[in-house]
Amino acid sequence: MRGALRAPAAGRSNALHAGAWWVWALGLATAASRTTNPLLLGLLVGVAGYVVAARRTDAPWARSYGAFVKLGLAVIAIRLVFSVVLGSPIPGTRVLLTLPEVPLPDWARGVRVGGRVTAEQMVFALYDGAKLATLLICLGAANALANPARLLKSLPGALYEAGVAVVVAMTFAPNMVADVLRLRTARRLRGRPTGGVKAVLQIGLPVLEGALERSVAVAASMDARGYGRTAQVPPAVRRTTTALTLGGLLGVCAGSYGLLAAEGSGYGLPVLLGGFAAALGGLWLGGRRQVRTRYRPDRWGPRAWLVAGSGVVVAALMIRAGAYQPGALHPGVVPLTVPALPLWPAAAVLVGLLPAFVAPVPPKESTS
Repeated sequence: MRGALRAPAAGRSNALHAGAWWVWALGLATAASRTTNPLLLGLLVGVAGYVVAARRTDAPWARSYGAFVKLGLAVIAIRLVFSVVLGSPIPGTRVLLTLPEVPLPDWARGVRVGGRVTAEQMVFALYDGAKLATLLICLGAANALANPARLLKSLPGALYEAGVAVVVAMTFAPNMVADVLRLRTARRLRGRPTGGVKAVLQIGLPVLEGALERSVAVAASMDARGYGRTAQVPPAVRRTTTALTLGGLLGVCAGSYGLLAAEGSGYGLPVLLGGFAAALGGLWLGGRRQVRTRYRPDRWGPRAWLVAGSGVVVAALMIRAGAYQPGALHPGVVPLTVPALPLWPAAAVLVGLLPAFVAPVPPKESTS
């Protein structure tokens, strides 16, 4: 009985649906957008990092999580620099330093460059930058866990062309990083320098050649498989497909903004559901133009429901907490107070750890 409760080893037949990882990550990102509490944001980053460490494979695209973490830290640093240089509307009394203020014309009233830098405005900028950094890190977790090739295979037929472009763009940078590491290792084994401008130039040409060869190989394989062939559909169906798809996507954007912004929580969910339904109808009609078939399509099984559901639960509970504990989710900066960790929102975030225990375990790289 105990062995039956353990997550099985990942294989071709039981691999988790790539869309489940994206739903889980978007749920964590939605939760991050509802709070500026640095403790809750740090907990979200910890949950995402633990799941990535537990269920990441050895594929090149799975190494992108660290890049997103560095990007998040850069976002925080940039936000702090902007707050120092351009000031902030947050009133404060604890002056850290005073910079020379640049006089601006009357038409730029309300904007200042330099001046007083207070502790309150720096803490506000830190909270604001940490929220955006957490959003990026949650999306980076989806990039590290979801196989882009399997995600492309699961896309609706109407989005297949756009999906190919997105997948190629998403995999180009990780593959290029892998090529750079491989070439640096080869040069090190040959006793050649790996640093300096000359070494970078000598490594850059083979990397670009490898990227070009991969692009040509992908284009040749797509042409050999008859990629781009479409079936004939009536003009009325094409117009209906366009109207439903564009209207549905606009509804999804407006509903998502309503859910992410506290002011639109009343209309966000109905508009999102209506737009989602219209977009699905448009995608179903648009898929009639595609004549491709799918070999062994991925199934959305019980474990995929658990993974996706955990992210949805985290987002829903955090949105609910915003209505009852707004002060705990948004600690004040005027006056400065030490943020406290609210218990049940923190417990809601920990629900996001479920994929680390129910998702199939990826095979480990052999060290022999």
